[in-house]
Parts: sequence; C-alpha cells; structure tokens
Amino acid sequence: MEELILSFIEFLKQFSYFGLIIALTFEFVPAELVLPLAGFWVYEGDMNYWFAVFAGTLGGTLGPLTLYALGRYGGRPFLIKYGKYVFIKEKEIDAADRFFEKYGAGVAFFGRFLPGVRTTISVPCGMAKMNVWVFSVYTFIAMFPITAFYIYLGKQFGPQWKDVGAKAEEYMLPVAGIIVTAILLFIVFKKARKWTSV
Repeated sequence: MEELILSFIEFLKQFSYFGLIIALTFEFVPAELVLPLAGFWVYEGDMNYWFAVFAGTLGGTLGPLTLYALGRYGGRPFLIKYGKYVFIKEKEIDAADRFFEKYGAGVAFFGRFLPGVRTTISVPCGMAKMNVWVFSVYTFIAMFPITAFYIYLGKQFGPQWKDVGAKAEEYMLPVAGIIVTAILLFIVFKKARKWTSV
C-alpha cells in the first residue's frame, strides 16, 4: 500500500508546491510519509524549504476539513460505516471522542501532536459543530511547526528520508510541550502587560 501511495505522491510532484498541497488534502495519504519526502526534494534542490513548509501547512489544514465536514454532516454512524474506506477505525474515533470531551475545542490544536488521534481529532470537532474558522486557525497554527519539523528532518536525512517517521515520533511530544509552554508564556506576558498598563 505504501508503494502505491508513494507512486501517487511522486506523480503529484510534477505540480510542484501545488502537488504537495493536493497530496496532503487526501487524509488517506499520511503526512508522515509526504513531508519527509518533501524534505528530500528540498535536499535535492527541487523545492525551497519555506515554500514547501507553507504548501505543506496549507495542505495539512485543508485535509482535516474533509473529516471535519464528515463529522459535522455525516455524524458518527456514517463514519463508523464508511470510515474504513479512508482508513479510519472505530477505536480511533473513540479515542478522538474521549480526547475532545476531556480538552474541548483546544484539541484542534493539541491533538495534532499526538499519534493515534492526530488524524481523527477532526471528526469530533465536526460532530460538536465547532466553528469552522476557529478549527481551521487552530489546525493551521499546529500544522506549521509539525510541517516545518518533518520537512527539516527529511532534508537532514536526505536519501534516508524514510527513517524520519520513527525518529520524529520520539520528539513530537517534547516539541508540543515547548510550543504549548511558549504560547502560555505569551498569553501570561500579554495579560501582565495589560494589568501593568491599567
């Protein structure tokens, strides 16, 4: 199956950055495969790193919108019945549901950093009828560092780009922790400035 997906991605390469966006709008195409490969293309000089990151982030935002729409308009029974055709399992939907119930709308951001709920977290967001613009902004903000990270590793690994997936998972939670800490510090700093200016 992986070889078939890789052939599809290689076909889309002829469309350059637009092909990268298209590849990531299909949720059955793992970003963990596409982004390191894009990093390898950067390594080969076929793409610019920052253009690839932007295209990857855009595609990584558009893709989850399809699952969001399925959750919002199709609901849980539809996804359980037809999700298997896009490689979504009921246990993944259950895990995403529990995560959404626990953390609320913020999961559209935080869920992107967690293996097992990263893809399916869009479904409960849709079922809860979360504001689509808020969902999209959270997804974009989360996908930017993830995309930059995977493409960077793909570039560093070069011809061994296929080894990126396993290595990246080791660092994903610490990276998420750093990002979340930075955001919290920014919020605290803004509030502190507001209080001192009153």
